[in-house]
Amino acid sequence: MKKTGIINSEISAVVANMGHMDWLSIGDAGMPVPFGTKKIDLALDKELPSFIDVLKNVLKEMKVQKIYLADEIKGQNPDQLAAIKELLPDVEVAFVPHSQLKKDLAKTHAFIRTGEMTPYSNIILESGVTF
Repeated sequence: MKKTGIINSEISAVVANMGHMDWLSIGDAGMPVPFGTKKIDLALDKELPSFIDVLKNVLKEMKVQKIYLADEIKGQNPDQLAAIKELLPDVEVAFVPHSQLKKDLAKTHAFIRTGEMTPYSNIILESGVTF
């Protein structure tokens, strides 16, 4: 049994299998997941677990070089945007329309569904390299 980091076996396996520039997504309870994209559903109840708690856990093991966020988060959920930037202060941020972010989920290795209930709490993480 793992002692630290990601103990969810599905998430741990996805992160371990990622290479440079691969994508992993984390999102709120309402984000539609394209057919064919692996969905790891962690949602238990409203706000449980939160988007930020899941993101913090994934970042314990995943090197991220770039993130993709919905442009709408700037006006509709600035507190969540600030929390994301605080966790990833030196990571490049690309803002895309929410409609594009939804389409891009089809290119991710998996989508991790949280219990988050705030708008536009969705992210695509692009993996970096550790060397």
